[in-house]
Amino acid sequence: MACNFNIKNYIPGKIICVGMNYKSHIAEQDGRFPDKPVIFSKARTCIIKNGENIVYPAEVRKLDYEVELAVIIGKKMKNASKSEAYSYIYGYTIINDITARDIQKKESQWYLAKSFDTFGPIGPIIIPKEKIADPQDLNIRSYVNGQLRQNSNTSEMIFKVKELLSYLSKFITLEEGDLIATGTPAGVGIFSGQKKLLKPGDEVVCEIEKIGKLINKVI
Repeated sequence: MACNFNIKNYIPGKIICVGMNYKSHIAEQDGRFPDKPVIFSKARTCIIKNGENIVYPAEVRKLDYEVELAVIIGKKMKNASKSEAYSYIYGYTIINDITARDIQKKESQWYLAKSFDTFGPIGPIIIPKEKIADPQDLNIRSYVNGQLRQNSNTSEMIFKVKELLSYLSKFITLEEGDLIATGTPAGVGIFSGQKKLLKPGDEVVCEIEKIGKLINKVI
């Protein structure tokens, strides 16, 4: 594949995210499973890297974390079938879909609540797709100040990676460098009580098997 992304200088072209995509995350909410993928986006200016700080904005009162497997597109993709989808992938990384829950609840869409500067930590590295035989069999976890918050496996996704990419390519031309965030499992702060939401000084660790640990501090 012609592209050769390095996490240090990688900035996605588009950031397309999938909500409500883990069975356990549905269960901790209203229990209503979506009949098609729930799609939203984040601004590319929200991206930071491993070790950089998440800034708690003055406008926000409820700040939350979401560990997610991120898929990086390697070549132009349009109207691809599920069987073809993996051939368009360059590799995988981790994204922490930081969210202002109070703003998310007030707005009719999620873009603002998820797009503040620093609300898109990614890393620690990009793993080429050849190094991960099955993206639907990876342990996925998050920790806040060393406390385990999320603990699942990507097999729990409702819409699998190949389904998501095929579905998106029917509507949007996916291009080299685009990032697809595939959803988060149960254990986010908003459904675990007020004390589990993020505050300045917290350290968030997002971990996915075979990719590593993404570590960022809230300031």
